[in-house]
Amino acid sequence: MRLVIAGLLVVAAIVAGVVVNALDPNLLYASAAPIFGNWEPHIGLGTPIAVLIAFLVVAKGPELAEHRFALPIAYAASVAFTFALAMIDGWGRFVTRLTTEDEYLHEVPGITDVPAMLRGFAARIPDFQPDSWTTHVSGHPPGALLTFVGLDRVGLGGGAAASIFCVLVGSLAVVAIPKAVNNNAVLPFLVLFPGAVWVGASADGMFMGVAAVGLYLLTRWPVLGGVVLGWCLFLSYGLVLLAPLALAAVWRRGEGLPLRRIGWAVAGALAVVGAFALSGFWWLDGYELVKLRYYQGIGDVRPYWYWVWANLAALALVIGPAGIKGLRKDKWVVAAGVAILAADLSGLSKAETERIWLPFAVWLMAGTAKLDNQKRWLTAQAVTALAVNHLVLTNW
Repeated sequence: MRLVIAGLLVVAAIVAGVVVNALDPNLLYASAAPIFGNWEPHIGLGTPIAVLIAFLVVAKGPELAEHRFALPIAYAASVAFTFALAMIDGWGRFVTRLTTEDEYLHEVPGITDVPAMLRGFAARIPDFQPDSWTTHVSGHPPGALLTFVGLDRVGLGGGAAASIFCVLVGSLAVVAIPKAVNNNAVLPFLVLFPGAVWVGASADGMFMGVAAVGLYLLTRWPVLGGVVLGWCLFLSYGLVLLAPLALAAVWRRGEGLPLRRIGWAVAGALAVVGAFALSGFWWLDGYELVKLRYYQGIGDVRPYWYWVWANLAALALVIGPAGIKGLRKDKWVVAAGVAILAADLSGLSKAETERIWLPFAVWLMAGTAKLDNQKRWLTAQAVTALAVNHLVLTNW
């Protein structure tokens, strides 16, 4: 029943998007709504490679999930599948996704003094100033920009290195999540996660990997996990919604509220918050200003009445049929669902959620570990990823 509902939701979002765009092309700002991109059926160099990898994962994935080297094999397969999907659109598009005038790399050459940048970061968030940050830099805390500045400083500047970095880090989720949920049966579903379409390449794909590693560390070493999740707060304001997943990470069945582990995790996160505060950037100031910037742009135009439900249609395409079928009363699934619902209702997630929600959506895959007929569901995942990537020329 849930698959039927999800299918109807996707169809309704597509049909409504076509109608609204026909009436007013400047309302949704998404030509292929509910996905941000353009309807443009195409094939590319990555097509046969992606199909071959998908075939191998469907055929051998469930068996290899129990192999002693399952994690490194799955990581390599995830990287390969994500790259193959990206190459359907072509190398030229892949290496320029993060170099446009709206993206992070546009600002990197101008960062000659990092301490000064941090002290003045918040003042440059609002739009319509001579030195306003570009769209994606203004919409995120300084950690995201600092990541790409750091790559540039160690000789890995430019679009190719940045895009490859996002894929390599994003694919760490394939290793971290099975360790966190203590079940390797989820591995092949993570490899064929349809959200991989947007991991290659977007900064949100990188955020997904960092967040997954932080949540895994939280299950073992709360202080270290807290530090990584504290860093996540400075990659994206929306990652504050990792809180339900963080609670799931420290909570163990059959016990009360784990105040000690929560305390160590919070201490680790506060160390990062304090470091940024001492450097001149206060997270709450940035958050208030980014809300202003959001409504200075297309966030003020995109209608809440459409996106509040169409976002969920995009989510259905991100997690695929297996992800939908696997929705169950699992602590990871419930926590991710709470985070996504909060983001959706906030009004600060109108469109582009297929990439923005990646750090939460990937945890919905935890429920796939208990699916029967795994090869059938893996096939459905592969078909979803390949169909989206071939029918829509996505912005990321």
